[in-house]
Amino acid sequence: MAIYQAPVRDAQFVLHEVLRVQDASDIKGYEDLTDDMTTAILGEAGKIASEVLLPINEAGDKQGCTLENGVVRTPDGYKEAYQAQCEGGWPGIDLPEEYGGQGMPYLVNAVVGEFASSAAMAFSMYQGLTHGAIKAIEGFGSEEQKNMYLPKMVSGAWTGTMNLTEPHCGTDLGLLRSKAEPNGDGSFKVSGQKIFISSGEHDMSENIVHLVLAKIPGGPEGVKGISLFVVPKFLPNEDGSLGERNSLSCGKLEEKMGIHGNSTCVMNYDEATGWLIGEEHKGLRAMFLMMNEARLLVGMQGLSQASIAYQNAVEYAKDRLQGRALDGDKFPDQKADPLMVHPDIRRMLMDAKSFVEGGRAFYYWASTLIDEEAHHSDEKTRDEAGLLIALLTPVVKGFLTDKGFDTTVTMQQVFGGHGYTEDWSQSQFVRDARIAMIYEGANGVQALDLIGRKLPQKGGAGVQTFFGMVKDFCKENGDGDMAEFCDPLKEASKELQEAVMWFMQHGMKDPNEAAAGSNDFLHLFGYTAIGYMWAKMAKVAQEALANNADDPAFYEAKLITARYYMQRVMPMTATHLARIKAGGGSMMALDAASF
Repeated sequence: MAIYQAPVRDAQFVLHEVLRVQDASDIKGYEDLTDDMTTAILGEAGKIASEVLLPINEAGDKQGCTLENGVVRTPDGYKEAYQAQCEGGWPGIDLPEEYGGQGMPYLVNAVVGEFASSAAMAFSMYQGLTHGAIKAIEGFGSEEQKNMYLPKMVSGAWTGTMNLTEPHCGTDLGLLRSKAEPNGDGSFKVSGQKIFISSGEHDMSENIVHLVLAKIPGGPEGVKGISLFVVPKFLPNEDGSLGERNSLSCGKLEEKMGIHGNSTCVMNYDEATGWLIGEEHKGLRAMFLMMNEARLLVGMQGLSQASIAYQNAVEYAKDRLQGRALDGDKFPDQKADPLMVHPDIRRMLMDAKSFVEGGRAFYYWASTLIDEEAHHSDEKTRDEAGLLIALLTPVVKGFLTDKGFDTTVTMQQVFGGHGYTEDWSQSQFVRDARIAMIYEGANGVQALDLIGRKLPQKGGAGVQTFFGMVKDFCKENGDGDMAEFCDPLKEASKELQEAVMWFMQHGMKDPNEAAAGSNDFLHLFGYTAIGYMWAKMAKVAQEALANNADDPAFYEAKLITARYYMQRVMPMTATHLARIKAGGGSMMALDAASF
């Protein structure tokens, strides 16, 4: 079975030494994020991840879910693990106290979520989807709806889903056919079929609250006519108790490449009773609140699978004896040296380590922007944080999942032939990570969203804020020992700015020119953003060593990894810029019949 040790020490380093959350007193809730507080929370979350969730991960993969007579059974141990999480209050850790949550910052939920997802990604999705549904109801539901659904969902007694995709439409929601006809009493009859619905039916909670996109007859065509409805599995009575079963059902469980422990359902709605959330024909606004949070969650999933795959590959590379070191035997008393002595193994592990630790810092930083936008005391700061997190969301989702999957594949390679078997869990990490590049908006769509919507938003204010942060950091820290970290960062930032200018000069004339470079731009941005995080971490590590901090090996490892990233990973930005500037001519030239 796989191993997993929650990276509590690394998380604490990012939170308290790099981001210095304990000093961010202008953000509501951060005054409570002392080192002792977060150590206690993350320590317990890590213990649950390794002792409760990890043991059910392999069983969840091998058993999967089963559908019998309309009832979905989850794998062995899932119900018990879910109950343990609910009893500990983990589903509501960052949710409003008025509905039974603990009211902590979003950042805390993000870190705890990473640990849970590393240990059992498919299992953690049940709670993750519920969290997003809660946010949508909280943001757009009526007071009656909030009071009816949120206490049960925050406690975990009820779970939630989001229902967008239909057999004929995924990204293009304007083609949606599901309809909602008024009943005359404030409710609607919702009919239609939805596919790929994560956690759509299962046996772990009393009720499942479905958020369903549908069109009210007579509304505008396309996406402007889409509304959002809350459609519960069991209709709640006025006192919150469960009434009769609603006319909806799981028609099929999708057979998937990975995340077998999560019930991915075809959901059929046959004049099911539902209630409008928010305004008529304004459903996408509410759903995108849920989707944007889900996109950050999915980015974290890519990171989480890379993290556990890396941990297991490191242990294997230390133990597996194969060949001899090229510069002489390292363990002459043994018949061979461990894999760790070979440069190509080191290349793969250093690529993974620099991505996982840099990506973790990037994801945590992005999570602080969620809190800053919602709870900072200064309105201008809230607005700036909102623009910046809007810009970074497709980068978090797209880059962390692309590179997260790449990392799981590379870690599988460390195992050689054993990585291709089901004995060492690496196959599961690869298979589970693959979906993250697809759902909640395929990464190609994320790239288009980045250049087409997020980049020009408010005249490019978001990206200019990012450039300013990098420039200020390098100006303040670019001399002496920090030059080796700031010089590559400055070059990458310059290339990112050059790419923005190229889009402005060519994309307005021919949108295909910009679209052709969108994926490269997303990756160029991702490498630069993580480079920014590594430069900040290198500065902290240098200062800690200069001050004779405890655990010097930890800080030495940070400096070495930062140096590796700058020397061997950051040069990828030049490649992506060259591809962007090549334009879309050769990409679009070939006639369709010639493919």
